[in-house]
Amino acid sequence: MALTGKLTKKLVENLGPGRHGDGGGLYLVVDATESAARRWIVRVTVKGQKNRKGAPLRTDFGLGGADVVTLNQARERALEYRRMAKSGLNPRFNANREIPTFEEVSRQVHIDRLPTWKSAKHGQIWLNNLRDYAFPKIGRMPVDSIGQPEVLMCLSPIWTEKHETARRLAQRIKTVLDVAKSKGFRSGENPVTAIKDAKVLPTVRAKVHHHDAMPWRDVPAFYTSLAPRPAMAAKALRFTILTASRTSEVLEMKWPEVDFDAKLWTVPAERMKGGKAHRVPLTEEMLAILEPLKALDSVFVFEGQKRHHPLSNMSMLMLLRRMDANGFTVHGFRSSFRDWSAEDANAPRELAEAALAHQVGSEVERAYARSDLLEKRRQLMNKWSTYISARAISGERFV
Repeated sequence: MALTGKLTKKLVENLGPGRHGDGGGLYLVVDATESAARRWIVRVTVKGQKNRKGAPLRTDFGLGGADVVTLNQARERALEYRRMAKSGLNPRFNANREIPTFEEVSRQVHIDRLPTWKSAKHGQIWLNNLRDYAFPKIGRMPVDSIGQPEVLMCLSPIWTEKHETARRLAQRIKTVLDVAKSKGFRSGENPVTAIKDAKVLPTVRAKVHHHDAMPWRDVPAFYTSLAPRPAMAAKALRFTILTASRTSEVLEMKWPEVDFDAKLWTVPAERMKGGKAHRVPLTEEMLAILEPLKALDSVFVFEGQKRHHPLSNMSMLMLLRRMDANGFTVHGFRSSFRDWSAEDANAPRELAEAALAHQVGSEVERAYARSDLLEKRRQLMNKWSTYISARAISGERFV
């Protein structure tokens, strides 16, 4: 007798992104990506077993991609898993199933580690790296058949030109294969480790990339030339220069982060490179940029062309190019601020670094340095704002 559920073959082929239940703990997961990859998972509760918090052990298991595992096969496997769980057996260790593919294990690792990712976006970046560079070559291979030649197929083409991407790819392939070994799907040494130990791939010297910074003495004239421009990109760039913030921090800025009474902008930890919330003192010049934007009633402070969407991350850079700013970058204005702090404002190093949200000193030193020097930074940012905006009175322009 055929098993039945809520899904049909047509729905499996056409459903959009999300998790779609068939019943009995079986779900079709459709990724929100261009490929819209489809895979099966089953959620079971293992009888008599508890998790770390003392609650019944409920866990998800990957059953394979929907392009290779049919709806009926997924239902049969899900039923097998539920029966084992009901009898007190953990399917993770007792399922009699075929060796999964590299892609299946990768996606399961991604699901298992969702609670540990810094953010959902960080987790998706982890998976996308494998999707782009590993799945096309070894994704459909059983994990027990992947050795050094197969790993090198993924790494060699990008090892030199995209070394950082390749280095992270190697780490992620190693993780997936280690997990596969821990579940009994592989044996022997991890091929990524063997490749590293044997130094099969050439040594690539890390390239130090310096963002082209505008000399701090030229920033006031350039800032003044931005003032008459009505475009949202110009307003965002002015605010970025004034706050010495990173591009993403400004473009993803939302109104609840701004306290007009306290003259403070708090960037949440998940949007900071260092993973720690950062308070930015707001000067009168900064507030003069923000105040008129409240009337737009948008989710984002610097709204893009689409309603309730931020500006494109290329918008400010394209503005610099249109203004013939000699190849300078948006990120480079942080260096301009840092140089001004040292050479003109004579600010202590720890104060200037705190304004840039840089970590200074060892872990022990940072543990004792609990203050973020907010009031001293407020004085420094007021000086920076005054220095930048003073040229507006004389009308001097950037050329």
